[in-house]
Amino acid sequence: MSEIKKFDQEYADWIKTISMQFKRSQIKAASKVNEEMLIFYWGLGRDIIQQDAQNKYGSGFYKRVSADLRKELPDVKSFSVTNLHYMSWFYELYPDAIRNLPQVGVDSLEEQNLPQVEVKTGCGIFNIPWGHNKLIIDKCKGDPSKANFFVKETLKNNWSRAVLMNFLDTDLYNRQGKAISNFDKVLPSVQSDLAQEMTKDPYNFDFLTIRKDYDEKELKDALMLNVQSLLMELGKGFAFVGREYRLVVGKTEQFIDMLFYNIPNHCYVVVEVKVREFEPGDMGQLGTYIGAVDGLLKGKNDNQTVGLLICRTKDNVLAQYAVNMINAPIGISEYELSNAIPEEFKSSMPTIEEIENELKRR
Repeated sequence: MSEIKKFDQEYADWIKTISMQFKRSQIKAASKVNEEMLIFYWGLGRDIIQQDAQNKYGSGFYKRVSADLRKELPDVKSFSVTNLHYMSWFYELYPDAIRNLPQVGVDSLEEQNLPQVEVKTGCGIFNIPWGHNKLIIDKCKGDPSKANFFVKETLKNNWSRAVLMNFLDTDLYNRQGKAISNFDKVLPSVQSDLAQEMTKDPYNFDFLTIRKDYDEKELKDALMLNVQSLLMELGKGFAFVGREYRLVVGKTEQFIDMLFYNIPNHCYVVVEVKVREFEPGDMGQLGTYIGAVDGLLKGKNDNQTVGLLICRTKDNVLAQYAVNMINAPIGISEYELSNAIPEEFKSSMPTIEEIENELKRR
């Protein structure tokens, strides 16, 4: 057999393909193991609840089960008292997730005569890690709709545990898609739903460290210094295009506060930030920017540009009337910022200009 040349591209591609297939198989195997483990946890939690085990066997039931299982399975770390409680809560939060699951401990010979186990269609609780599920249980106990929302968002966005914790803490469930808008009136139905879903109200800017009596420029500067956190708060699929983005409109120059592109919606998003209460006059400025972006930047495959006004406060009734009277797609939201530093500490903090000057000297 002739020697395979080291740089034979076909051979190299073949090796690469095998490597990728193996890695995919590893991921699938790990996912399957995770799914089977969580189905077991759900089943054990169900058995504990359905047998009313704590009342039947006394308050020390969880402790006894934990000790006995650890004795039988000394290398398994899953049967702590705390984890057994989480299994019970897991079942209580999603009692209809599985049909026909035999009681944990049923002999394998008996299982052959049992109906096939059915996992509820669209149920993703068995597809995310147990650590993620425990966080969701902690924050969503007694609220299956909220819990399922975070399960779906975790799967859709591939959130790490830290990112999931952030959105649980900032109550994304009650903020997602809540901006006051006219999307349903001026956009096609599918795009309208997607545009509404990408909004929040309020936006949480607690990732900023800024003086208490900040002005508009300071807030925008701080957002740009934390653009990665800003993109995370805006949501999946936002790409930053520019700050103070310059557009030449006729004989004038217009400068957009922040311009983004939303990849899932295939559209530009014009974001204007105000450190004051919403005013109806803001609609004219934002509508002009949206029209300019549509005319100068939007490509043939892009959807209509969307505008988002983020202000300190708003009168919801006034805001709804305002968006109803304009043809450009606009959403209006508030922002929250609770980490502002008192004025007396300002002198100890470097200004944006000082930071920029220091970076230039390096």
